[in-house]
Amino acid sequence: MINPFKLLATLIFISAITLAGCKNDKDEPETPPPSGSGGIDASTTVPGYGILSRLPGIWNGPVASTTALGGYPEWIVDFRPVSAAQVSAKNELDSLNNILMGFFIVKHAGSYKMAFRNGGGFAGSQRIAYAVIDSVSETTNNYFYRFSDFKAGQNRVYTNVLFKDDSLIIHVYTNVYNSLPSAQTHMLWKAKLQDTTSAQAAKTNFSFPQKQLVKDFSSTFDAVTEAIYYNSATDPYNETSQPYLGQTTVNISFDGAHVPDPSKKVFLMITTQPLFSGFTYNPAQLKYRSRYVFLASNDNAFTFNYMHPGNYYLYSLYDANGDGTFSSGDWMSSNLTNTFTLGALGMQGVNTVIDFTIP
Repeated sequence: MINPFKLLATLIFISAITLAGCKNDKDEPETPPPSGSGGIDASTTVPGYGILSRLPGIWNGPVASTTALGGYPEWIVDFRPVSAAQVSAKNELDSLNNILMGFFIVKHAGSYKMAFRNGGGFAGSQRIAYAVIDSVSETTNNYFYRFSDFKAGQNRVYTNVLFKDDSLIIHVYTNVYNSLPSAQTHMLWKAKLQDTTSAQAAKTNFSFPQKQLVKDFSSTFDAVTEAIYYNSATDPYNETSQPYLGQTTVNISFDGAHVPDPSKKVFLMITTQPLFSGFTYNPAQLKYRSRYVFLASNDNAFTFNYMHPGNYYLYSLYDANGDGTFSSGDWMSSNLTNTFTLGALGMQGVNTVIDFTIP
């Protein structure tokens, strides 16, 4: 039995826009750009560069939060390279709530360093935040990175990111729109690495990672008091500028024997490996979940945008009895091998027909 509300928790949206907790605070020296060239090469010191090699993969773990949303048993994020010097992941809950995260190399304050972009739609409103690496500590099996607001610094919002063995701990601190004297815990995510195979094609394609400049932020934040934007038109690295990613439109229909109640929900789930072997469901394969969304049952299409290129499996389910679990009496698509391939910057369409009642 698949519980969609457990899967829903995988789509936590980080409204404070930063992450993870630990106390290592050893700063790494910065290398200024070569005189006159403004260039970057393999010998350039880039504080936080090591995070690029550690992020790719599907991560999953529980979230503790002080927000109105509370805690969640799961949050799943599929990080993959989108260029030689950037890792990104897109998630959505429904048509109004989504988030695109990215870690990439920037030029700022006369040197190269890692930056963190985090933002998207929240209840129909836009919010995008940028943070810059300000502390790094990398020791055996313990890799720590801290990102803080480019202009307002740690007092406004910051994110700690810790890798340890196969774990990723991300802790968000915020002063809640300047209503607190200092940033306080907002969200803590303790994730385990589920899979790295889905990211391998992109790593190979880009010979990832490499030291390349993604964005020049030398003067981007000069005229603002904080690096947070509430309008995509003013976003200095907006979603439409992101490289490599494509989009997949799923067209949803029901057969004549299954007439949906518009008050009920449809759940779409996209995985990188199949959940079924023949007609046998294998719950261990849930570790390959990549994208998913909850929709009103009368929505006949949904577009997963800014999606990683690759091979995928699509599953669709309808919660007929409204109990929040897909169990006996609920409906699903009988096509258990509904596969598709999305190319770089590609546009793909795939159909799903909900036509089977779970016995």
